[in-house]
Amino acid sequence: MRDITLEELLEAGCHFGHQVNRRNPKADEFIFEERSNIHIINLEKSREGLINAGKFLLDLSSKNGSIVVVGTKRQAKQIVEDEVERARKSEAKNIFYVNSRWVGGTLTNFSEVSKNFKKLKELNEFLNSGKTSEYTKREVLLFDRERNKLKEFYGGIVDLEGVPDALVIIGTHLEDTAVREAISSKVTTVGIVDTNADPTTIDYPIPANDDAVGSIKLITNFLVDAWIEGAGVANKNLEAKAAEEEKEKAIAAAKAKKEKAAAINRKHNS
Repeated sequence: MRDITLEELLEAGCHFGHQVNRRNPKADEFIFEERSNIHIINLEKSREGLINAGKFLLDLSSKNGSIVVVGTKRQAKQIVEDEVERARKSEAKNIFYVNSRWVGGTLTNFSEVSKNFKKLKELNEFLNSGKTSEYTKREVLLFDRERNKLKEFYGGIVDLEGVPDALVIIGTHLEDTAVREAISSKVTTVGIVDTNADPTTIDYPIPANDDAVGSIKLITNFLVDAWIEGAGVANKNLEAKAAEEEKEKAIAAAKAKKEKAAAINRKHNS
């Protein structure tokens, strides 16, 4: 896993917290000082939290775990989608995203919410099948509108097969529902925690600015890099296991051949 410097965090604006009057007392350990009525975050704490989160994600990915990256605020939407798609293109598996709105029950009532995944897949298949000619233009338009609505909410998690192992949350204060569902479902949380948020609700808090594009981009990129690296470890382990299995098969085949030859010799000699 690559290192990250305090200079990188500083240049990305990770140190800017919220106004003093919006402070959450539980975030005090991450505050370095007050400047012009704005809290300044201790970047050493940011770096420490980011590295710990990265190590966790690398390990989880290497064990074929699954994560959902959650970032619905305007500044995070495109970054979250782009980073997850980058991971998928690198053949990293089991990484999903929510960047429109967290639908209540996604974790706590997964069996019900996942019915919408099936519906979205069916609409995609139907609208791309060429069978739409059997319906009126208005009916097709309504089908398309329904698909787009479902895609907005579930497009990034449509292939999620069960409750994920972890959530990566961009701005834990805003995504309070997702945080509460994760706690209730015993899902591990990694999250950017600004000075107005409660870091004690997050398993791997990363104290940093959750509003600046530069800060969100740098942190999300680092975490996704860790996931991609872990996927590489998983692939190597899989290849090593396959090679070992082939070796064992070859040994077993050679042993069987030897035993068969010995049996033929015994029969011939008798």
